[in-house]
Amino acid sequence: MTKQNFFNSVFEVVKLIPYGRVTSYGAVAAYLGTKSSSRMVGWAMNASHGLEDRIPAHRVLNRNGLLTGKMHFRGNTMQELLENEGIEIKNDQVVNFDQLFWDPEKELL
Repeated sequence: MTKQNFFNSVFEVVKLIPYGRVTSYGAVAAYLGTKSSSRMVGWAMNASHGLEDRIPAHRVLNRNGLLTGKMHFRGNTMQELLENEGIEIKNDQVVNFDQLFWDPEKELL
């Protein structure tokens, strides 16, 4: 699979994350059958900022619910977008991450 095809596959999965829910880079990678490519999912999220098609990259976090991708958003935009969806953030981490976690392997059967 080429990098562009992988990125497009990531984008299609991320578009399916419901409003008010979050997932992790690793969960997206596992769903795509490339469990060890969570870093590539992160690169795809960074690359998504320049696309016409809106990709909700703010809903993809690290495995502990930390907003590790926030530096790729302007200012505090990642946190603001999540809070606008009713997600509480404390110290750059999603409160109740386990309850808000959306697992594509379980949700997209």
